[in-house]
Amino acid sequence: MFENLTSKLDAVFKRLKGHGKLTEQNIKEALKEVRMALLEADVNFKVVKDFIQSVEQRAIDHEVMASLTPAQQVIKIVKEELTSLMGGEEQKIHLSGSPPVPLMLVGLHGCGKTTTAAKLARYFQEIKKRPYLVPADVYRPAAIEQLQKLGEELKVDFYRPEPSQTPLDICLKGRNVALKGGYDLMLIDTAGRLHIDETLMLELREIKANIKPREVLLVADAMTGQDAVNISKNFNERLGIDGVILTKMDGDARGGAALSIRSVTQKPIKFIGVGEKLDALEPFHPDRMASRILGMGDVLTLIEKAEAVFDEKKARELEKKIRKDSFTLQDFRDQIQQVRKMGSLESILGMIPGLSKRMKGMAGLDFDEKELVKVEAIINSMTPKERTNYLIVNGSRRLRIAKGSGTTVQEVNQLLKRYAQARKMMKRFAQMEKKGFGRMSFFS
Repeated sequence: MFENLTSKLDAVFKRLKGHGKLTEQNIKEALKEVRMALLEADVNFKVVKDFIQSVEQRAIDHEVMASLTPAQQVIKIVKEELTSLMGGEEQKIHLSGSPPVPLMLVGLHGCGKTTTAAKLARYFQEIKKRPYLVPADVYRPAAIEQLQKLGEELKVDFYRPEPSQTPLDICLKGRNVALKGGYDLMLIDTAGRLHIDETLMLELREIKANIKPREVLLVADAMTGQDAVNISKNFNERLGIDGVILTKMDGDARGGAALSIRSVTQKPIKFIGVGEKLDALEPFHPDRMASRILGMGDVLTLIEKAEAVFDEKKARELEKKIRKDSFTLQDFRDQIQQVRKMGSLESILGMIPGLSKRMKGMAGLDFDEKELVKVEAIINSMTPKERTNYLIVNGSRRLRIAKGSGTTVQEVNQLLKRYAQARKMMKRFAQMEKKGFGRMSFFS
């Protein structure tokens, strides 16, 4: 996410810091490079022009120039202006009104509406709401079946349309069922097209007029850059939208759509899709996104993800095991599974301030999620005794484990070596705590 833009801005600000005291010329030269970086990131030309103008007016100021850390002050201004550009603060979906509160998802064909409807259902489940899925796309082959399958996977109820029903009929009947079932909200997955046409708009306007959704949310593919911005503008002008959900943000190395949509449409980005899994949907926080763009990490989102997947009781039990030097391979596997629930390893490390920059400087460093899958497979191929006492895993056992997990003996050896090193490190921390060097608090 934003990889190209982040690396270019990092290079600009590194040079700016190298000047020590700044002159007006230094700042203008740096902002010229920032301007080019934003344009190359496919940010809307007018948005870039206004952004640079705002930063320049604030940066060429006596207090900034006379500051002991003028470059840091300029970076602070850029962060604040980026935050403002993307909407200032998080804009939540409004759920006020009589249940079931209708939310209508619109967008072009292939933008990820159906999957996003399921992701939203899961998100609302997490905040103790009862969502109901309504599949109103009668044109795309298997669209209804896809949403129903996702609903079954999430254990979320959904409406089953009859073959003769129109999209409006589906929405009206679906609402009645949701009302009788006592659901909190209904998520309507509408049809898309390869391009915006009057037939599509008439259908969507008809659903909107009759269902009166609390919010109309446009789902747009972030990787299409300015196309996503133009689509957002068109939908807003012809239908009226309340917010945008940007999908495939994890694959968008440029970031032009995220940085342009708010300014062009005056509508906020409410969520971003950051992966294919149903839990890969994040509320959009402009300030946190600005931090990510500038390589400052995103600790708050990292903490929220950790709190969502880590069980406090299990964490306390694990801490006791570490203190007693009884941390087993079973515990090791459980921790890997917990971490994987938080998202890809690369995305997690990217949220740690400064780490993403250091990672790029390490030649050949590659975070392959398949390695974690291998580790799990190796541990799963062990007997309960072997997981509890790794010292009994001799040569013949290693060969059996390798065959059972589809790996090599060398990979089994490597895992056992890493595990032994991890145990030693944990033991040292526990001993330090006993000697009064401070309370151990990795898991608390």
